Amino acid sequence: MNKLKQLAYAGLALAPASLPVGGNAVTLSTAQDIIQRVAQFLIVISMVIAVIMIVYGGIRWMIASDPAEAKKIVLNGIIGAAIVLAVGVILQTVAGIVTFQAFS
Repeated sequence: MNKLKQLAYAGLALAPASLPVGGNAVTLSTAQDIIQRVAQFLIVISMVIAVIMIVYGGIRWMIASDPAEAKKIVLNGIIGAAIVLAVGVILQTVAGIVTFQAFS
């Protein structure tokens, strides 16, 4: 065993048996709040990206001689926005189930 490990173990042996623990307890409503904030942030960012893709596809559609690729971009942007909204609904449902608010 090297000297660094020996010093670390010696320091643990000298530490008091019960160290004070600080902070607040994590409750179900706190967990729901965290889930909702993360979900809202990700939904907003994803929707902004989907709208940018739809606008980009629309611009390419207007200036393209063969609009097939631009149609795919617009369609994929719409599908992406629909998926993001569906995931948002699922996350909101899970957040409600975590705190049992969906059943009251």
